[in-house]
Amino acid sequence: MQSLGARTLDWLEDAIVMVDQTRLPGSFETIRISNVPDLVAAIRRLSVRGAPAIGVAGGFGVALAARRCGTGNTAFDDAVQTIRMARPTAVNLAKMVDRVAAAAVRGPDAALEEALAVRDEEIIASELMGIRGADLVSELSFGRSAYRILTICNTGGLASVERGTALAVVQTLHERAALEETLVLETRPLLQGARLTTWELQRMGAPNRLVVDGAGPYLISIGIVDAVLAGADRIAANGDTANKIGTFSLALAAQHAGVPFIVVAPESTIDMATASGDDIEIEYRDGQEVISFGGAMTTPNNTEAINPAFDLTPSGLITAIVTDQRVVRLDQGESLSSV
Repeated sequence: MQSLGARTLDWLEDAIVMVDQTRLPGSFETIRISNVPDLVAAIRRLSVRGAPAIGVAGGFGVALAARRCGTGNTAFDDAVQTIRMARPTAVNLAKMVDRVAAAAVRGPDAALEEALAVRDEEIIASELMGIRGADLVSELSFGRSAYRILTICNTGGLASVERGTALAVVQTLHERAALEETLVLETRPLLQGARLTTWELQRMGAPNRLVVDGAGPYLISIGIVDAVLAGADRIAANGDTANKIGTFSLALAAQHAGVPFIVVAPESTIDMATASGDDIEIEYRDGQEVISFGGAMTTPNNTEAINPAFDLTPSGLITAIVTDQRVVRLDQGESLSSV
């Protein structure tokens, strides 16, 4: 097992090393990836997940391809396309693959240099999102000295490289002694909230309680949530946001209760080439994830399932989008193109 320090994904000794998120919280294990097929498999089985993290992983994958295949040939181009298409919804993957592939025309060393730059930018972005988001929560939830946050899925360092997106805001509030607690949705069917977010919150010593997905909207409605923080896998030009399935219902509940609903994501997750949520491809995963758990069937034989991994939250339900560079107050008529 190779040490990653505070990072959950990195380039070490000519290979990609990452925390295997499928093993958490039962065991903390890292995996070493030295070829493109293994990387694509890791992305698809969710050993690495979260839009920023798979963007970094994709960039490193292009660097791997350049070192193994050379550049400017069919083998390299095919490898790049395979990485790019590993998961369709999160825009970071395609963006960072294309960015590092463009640098690869100057050779394998240039590809690796660009991939490392992608990693470093995401680390800086997480720090800045935490600061901007914590400042906004304090501004919107006036009158309290400590805040009650509800979040879905996993948006911490596991979903990026360090600190995270929405969970970076939680971490910053905790460091400021301004966090009362985080309510964590378990996030069916793969329990990223239960398995991963609670694990990260415990490691940072932040108070938290776990709730079932269906309880989230109710808890918002009865006034025990000061703000809802969500990440994003792709943000369209009009502000429509694709995120983990279940996010849309939280946004509806937040609007009903007058609670701020804040999306936290790096600028790299904004896709100005996608006009609206109608143009975002939603990934549907194997129904086996729904009808079984831990290898054991939880339904009668021959049960069929539909398993969208993401949903779309219209911009009209979003109070603000917080990135590493800016805060866009959609509720005040600001837009991604005007701020």
